[in-house]
Amino acid sequence: MLLKRRHVAQGMRVYGDARPGYTGALDTPMKQLIAISAIGSDRTGLVYDLTRVVVDCGGNILESRMTALGNEFAVLMLVAGNWHTLAKLEGEIAKLGESAGLSITSRRTEPRPPRTDMVSYTVDVVCLDQPGVLHALAGFFSSRGIDIGDITTRSYAAAHTGAPMFSVYMVVHVPTRVHVAALREEFLDLCDHLNLDAILEPLKS
Repeated sequence: MLLKRRHVAQGMRVYGDARPGYTGALDTPMKQLIAISAIGSDRTGLVYDLTRVVVDCGGNILESRMTALGNEFAVLMLVAGNWHTLAKLEGEIAKLGESAGLSITSRRTEPRPPRTDMVSYTVDVVCLDQPGVLHALAGFFSSRGIDIGDITTRSYAAAHTGAPMFSVYMVVHVPTRVHVAALREEFLDLCDHLNLDAILEPLKS
């Protein structure tokens, strides 16, 4: 089902695959996982330096998010490997952080178990840039027990007017106990109150 109160600008990117129960390469036995975050001054070659360390240690990047934030560049990676690979990687990325002036943290993690009691939806929002939009959206879903699986936001100037715009892309996981028709109407009311152009629709596989 499609919720479309107004047209939403095209061209938003979807990162990763958030299908319910999707594990992809995470199903591989013997593999262990480590989540790595890094941020440092934006410069040419930063992504190469980080990925080189992962490859040299024998790791495999399963998922990543990378973007410029002001003059900084931020990286999130989920890396798989055996115990020896990840132990070596933890040491090498710490060395890279010191030599390259990066703030790097890492944390061992586990594959996310499949959830059969929820259905995934995408949320696309476009509006004039205003404070508190993401906070309001997060509060709406959190108060209803709906998990947010992925968020991408962007500020930009409108093509013809140059007006400051703000866009949000979300993947949310709605428990099957939630009445979707009622959720849709409540979401429409929020969007009308905040003057948001929005689409809420099931995540396409």
